[in-house]
Amino acid sequence: RYAIIGSGFTGVAAARRLADLNPHEEILLLDANLVGEGSSGRNSGFLISTPHNQSMSGRHKANQVARKQIQISHAGRTQLLALIQEHNIDCQWNPIGKYNAAATPTGAAALKQNIEQLRRWDVEVEVLSPEELRGRFGTDYYQYGYRTSHNVFVQPASLIHGLVDSLPENVTLKEQTPVLALKAENQQYRLQLPDTTIKAHTVILANNGFAKSLGILKSRLVTIYTYAGLTPELDPQELAAHGIEPEWGIIPANRLGTTLRKYNNQRFMVRSSYSYEKELSPTKAQAILQQLYKNRYPHLARHDFEYFWGGATALTRNGAYFFGQIKKGLYAAVGCNGGGVLKGTAYGKLLAELSMGYDSSLLRDALSLTQPSWLPPEPIRRVAIQSAICYQRQRAGLER
Repeated sequence: RYAIIGSGFTGVAAARRLADLNPHEEILLLDANLVGEGSSGRNSGFLISTPHNQSMSGRHKANQVARKQIQISHAGRTQLLALIQEHNIDCQWNPIGKYNAAATPTGAAALKQNIEQLRRWDVEVEVLSPEELRGRFGTDYYQYGYRTSHNVFVQPASLIHGLVDSLPENVTLKEQTPVLALKAENQQYRLQLPDTTIKAHTVILANNGFAKSLGILKSRLVTIYTYAGLTPELDPQELAAHGIEPEWGIIPANRLGTTLRKYNNQRFMVRSSYSYEKELSPTKAQAILQQLYKNRYPHLARHDFEYFWGGATALTRNGAYFFGQIKKGLYAAVGCNGGGVLKGTAYGKLLAELSMGYDSSLLRDALSLTQPSWLPPEPIRRVAIQSAICYQRQRAGLER
């Protein structure tokens, strides 16, 4: 009766809720890859509950929209924490907040605007001097920054595996099973798999940017690749060089800037660089990351990574998530814009409820938010997006 495409945080949350509401129905959860091998397990482990896109208001007042987004993210956080506690999922849950930091006057000005917005939403902000930043991070690279408590750090691969392992028994997971085609047929949907065809009354798309490959929302989604490197376990002297706090993370002032994370007195992560619809060569991407690491910590003896990876995420032109019904029996929550753990968790549960005709104030809030805006067709789209990436990269300057 139910087929869900994508076993990331959105798909798993949808499967869990459908299984709870339909204990005698089989719920089929499909993924083209292995659990945790996509962005659900390869993200940087920030669970941020303040809006990434602070101007996504459309016809509504910006503060009202922001508060709705915060509520949805808080709902996702509450869901995750309850499941972690119920199923004893060891994912290094650490609700210590996060930093936003700027290396340039332009970046500092952008952060000061962010602070004004956060305070309008009643979010407490701790502003830090350059000296405080230097002590906390072990580098004098940053000129201005602030800390908010609205973030939890996790080990994302452990979290998604724990959530999948604890799914109800009436959920059947099929990994390495891509859906090659999706077609409406006699009030059902035909899903073409590599070795068979199945039919489902209700289909939920939770495969982010890869919904495009099924012909869904092709004029709304783009796929962007980004990259990260993780150091070997660091000795005490090397750890001390990364600041006094045992664990911390920085979000950059520019969207194409560099994200940093110190992992609970063990390792250090650098995430940066973007490419449109196609991966950079591993050699080039790794060299970029190592240089960005060296720029911030030139005093270190080495800037080596033990692990290095890249992966895809989905962006929309206006930063909006698509959430809702596409047509009868077909639902989607895609276009995470790099913030899909909490929102995806909440949206997956809400999408399951929407498909069954349920109603709630949170569901109405999710449906009221701005939808992704239209994108021009190729090749105009490619030229426009690559030009935008190039422009933002130049504008980022030292924020990279």
